[in-house]
Order: sequence, then C-alpha cells, then structure tokens
Amino acid sequence: MSEPVKMVDITSKPETYREAIAEGFIRLKKSTIQLIREGKVEKGDPLAIATVAATIAVKKTPELIPMAHNIPITNVKVEYEILNDGIKARVTVKTTAKTGVEMEALVGVTTALLNIWDVIKKYEKDEQGQYPTTKIENVRVTKKIKTTTPT
Repeated sequence: MSEPVKMVDITSKPETYREAIAEGFIRLKKSTIQLIREGKVEKGDPLAIATVAATIAVKKTPELIPMAHNIPITNVKVEYEILNDGIKARVTVKTTAKTGVEMEALVGVTTALLNIWDVIKKYEKDEQGQYPTTKIENVRVTKKIKTTTPT
C-alpha cells in the first residue's frame, strides 16, 4: 500500500538564504516580435503584463502546487531577452526560509510565458485559428543557491 500524500516536515530545518532562477522560451513569428518591439500589440505591452502576472504567480505557488510550503518571498526579478525567433524569460526568486524556491521560480516563468502567449495570440494564429509555430519550450531551473548569507 502506498504512503498517504503528505507535506515534507521542515520544522527542524534552519532558515537559510535561498535563491532560484528559472528560464523558458516562447517561440513566436518574426512579425509578432516586430509588433512587440514597436509597442503595437493591441492588448498592451506583453512583457509588462507578464511581469506582473509572474510576480503574482510566485507568491501564489503554494495554492497551485499542493505540497509546496508557504514561504516568505523576499524578492522576485523578471527579465526578458527579445530574440529574432521568440522571447526568453528569466525569473529569479529569493527568500530566507526553511525550503527552496525552485517551484516558485518555475511557476513564475511559466506564468510569464503563458501571459505573453495570451497577449499576442491573435497575431500567432493561422487561417484555421491554430498555432503552428508558437510554442513554449526549454523551461528549467538554471541556478539554485542555498547559503547562510545572501549573495
């Protein structure tokens, strides 16, 4: 018989400085990239919208990932690199807590990418209303820090 679902007990762990960086990429049409660069996206600036959404998502991670602990988030930094074939998003999350912030960084970056997609989807559709080239890819944790002193 399998063990019941349960949260990991971190009661006895010391509070420690922790940081995680996650990144991902959304592949877009060159014409969509041009609209973003020129500030001509009808719904508004996709990167500004995605930044706010990512920050909110980081804070709400325990509501979405049931076994994640509710920890104090001390900083969220969202960055973008606009390339010719899409946008790379990077989310850095910091805390002083008893557990890490990898899940928070991953939820933040995927939420940023999903919000970019939402804001630009009208430009990515083909004649049948499909998204033949748009895709989110390479989502991963690129760095994790655990130390007794903040960096």
